[in-house]
Parts: sequence; structure tokens; C-alpha cells
Amino acid sequence: MEKMDHRVRITKHLLRNALSVLLIEKPIAAITVKELCLRAGINRGTFYAHYTDVYDLLKSIQQEMEASFFEALRPVLDEASQLTPPKMTKKIFECIEANADLCRATIGPHGDKEFARSLIRRSKELCMISYLRFYPNATEKQIETYFTFVSGGCMALMERWIRGGMTESSAVLAESAERIMESGVGFLK
Repeated sequence: MEKMDHRVRITKHLLRNALSVLLIEKPIAAITVKELCLRAGINRGTFYAHYTDVYDLLKSIQQEMEASFFEALRPVLDEASQLTPPKMTKKIFECIEANADLCRATIGPHGDKEFARSLIRRSKELCMISYLRFYPNATEKQIETYFTFVSGGCMALMERWIRGGMTESSAVLAESAERIMESGVGFLK
């Protein structure tokens, strides 16, 4: 049984890698199962044992990434959590680093921008809870303004990081983002 689980994991990993590469080259509508399987080095029967089509594979990969993303942020829900905004930013960047292949494809010219926007919308609730605890004197409107500004900046920073080959570690990038958030232009001094 364990051997089968290992093979399934390997198959899914190969398919994920192949799809990520193909999504950088072309839109999902132009990717065929045959082409995907050829790129992954598996037969079509194996593909169909796990997925109904290329869209089903993409949906499955996105659901795994989303689960990983929100698992990283789950401590925000814990009232006793010491997950500060800087620690949250670090966890978000770590998740992106762990899912770099899909992130590259998502922000590419043929990527699913709605998936990224969906993650931001869903993470807003968690961030709002954390920021309201961390900044108790701020109003909800101020926190929402802060989140909008910070999430937009972080998205742009992540895109630059991913397109640049992710040469910095997620920890270094998160620290830079947090220093910018905390000190504004003073970050440059």
C-alpha cells in the first residue's frame, strides 16, 4: 500500500511540474492531455486514473496550494496566537516559495489571475483579525486601508521575486516587506 501511495505522489508531482511548465508557454485551453502526459513521462491511462481533464488537474493543484497557504495562516485564528504581521508575511512568502512552480505559472501571461485574487480575498479576513489584535487602537477602516495597500505591494513584490528567479530567500524578502510596511520610506535610509 505504501508503495502505491509513493507512486501516486510521484505521478502527481510529475504532472504538476509538466503543467506548470506548459502554463508558462501557453494558455490552459491550448494544453492537451496527450502533450501533458508526454511532458510528464506518463501514459494517458495513468493521467485518467487521477483526473478527468487538464482543468481538473489544475483545480486539484490549486486546491492543494490553497490548503497549504491557509494552513500556514491558521495560527491567526487562535486568539492566543503570537503570529504578528511580520510573522504572517514570512509565512505567506514561505508558502509561495514552496509552490514556486505554480506561482510562476499563475503570474505568467497565461496564468490564472483569478486564483491569486481569490487567495487575497480569502486571506483578507484572517489578516484583518490579526491586524485588529496587533493594532488595537486602529479602526477597522484603517486596517482595511492598510491591508489593501500592503497586499497590493506584496503582490507586486512577489511577482518581481518570482519573475527574477527567486534568488532571495522567502525570509529575506518577508523581512524587507515588513521593514517597508513598518517604516515606509525610512526603509531606504
